[in-house]
Amino acid sequence: MTVPPEFSAGPRARRAVSGLVERLVPRDSLARRLVRRLLPAFFILVAIDLLATWFMTGVIRPQPWLLRDLFWTMMLTQGLLVALFVWVLISGIRSELASINRLADDIRQRSIEDLQPLDLAGLPAEIAPLVLHFNDLLVRLDDSVQAQRRFVGHAAHQLRTPLAGLKVESELMLGQELPEDIRLRAVRIKCVTDHMIRMGQQLLVLARAEHAVRPRDSFVRLDLCEWMRQAGAEWLDRAHEQSIDLQLAAPDTAVWVDGDPVLLGELLGNLIDNALRYGMGARRIVLRVMANPPSIAVEDDGAGIRNEDLDRVFEAFYRAADAGQGGSGLGLAIVREIARAHGAWWKVASRPAFPGTRVSLVFPGPRLGACLTRAE
Repeated sequence: MTVPPEFSAGPRARRAVSGLVERLVPRDSLARRLVRRLLPAFFILVAIDLLATWFMTGVIRPQPWLLRDLFWTMMLTQGLLVALFVWVLISGIRSELASINRLADDIRQRSIEDLQPLDLAGLPAEIAPLVLHFNDLLVRLDDSVQAQRRFVGHAAHQLRTPLAGLKVESELMLGQELPEDIRLRAVRIKCVTDHMIRMGQQLLVLARAEHAVRPRDSFVRLDLCEWMRQAGAEWLDRAHEQSIDLQLAAPDTAVWVDGDPVLLGELLGNLIDNALRYGMGARRIVLRVMANPPSIAVEDDGAGIRNEDLDRVFEAFYRAADAGQGGSGLGLAIVREIARAHGAWWKVASRPAFPGTRVSLVFPGPRLGACLTRAE
């Protein structure tokens, strides 16, 4: 049976038209969405216009003066129809761009540590390739950051064993009778080794704090007052050795937060160590706990920090010009990263605003798993 040419050409023509439409307005594209949204309104407006024209010219037989009035009425109606169409067009564009605005809000509200891929749901086909490439960049950047953190952690861990051996050897040398010049060199070796071991420990804590920004499974509910009392007691002997009075100021009722006790202990230790090491002329260090909002502060009545150094003291390896010997410049950088991991807000105040130095941290309260990042 032979199929007539007109019947065989029909499907091909439909496929050709469908292919042309697909090229002009691809599926899930913004253009197709706008056409699908605006065409019904356009056809309704055209139908109203045609119906009004037919009624005016075919149904009634107006007088010349009435025809003139009808003409101006139709002009006004045409203007209203054009304004209505423009409103439909603008509202349609705004509605279809809502998904792009949601994407922009998602990017704006993200913290600098959040490198998870962006959600593609509801995005127009024109925007999806850009977001896909951006997600690929985020994945590669996250892999690079994780590799850097692993390297720092592994390097610091691997250095601990030879440094510990070097420290033991220097201590064994100092336990023997040695000429004064050799003893002086052995003391220097021991001091440098202690400094490098301390820096390695701080690098390990820094790597762990940065890694803990997203996974918070280790967070537990703890009372800041009791935790501060126990953690601060470990520094009493060293404070007494330097003739510094270590005090605790805390409310009688519990102040609850969610956090990692190990990381918070390192945070407090670095703050107290900084106060003991750099609080020149300090006679008192106060560990303060406040309930509303949940916060802690370490205060000293020392010489304070120069104004030009206040904005940089939380940078890794930064040391003020008058910091003296000792220290690695990692203490407050570790405080910053641990605070970020807990969604806490931090601030440092010094003279003349505060008689000494005060480092404050405000916690978001007991909201386990909240992904917050705050900084001044």
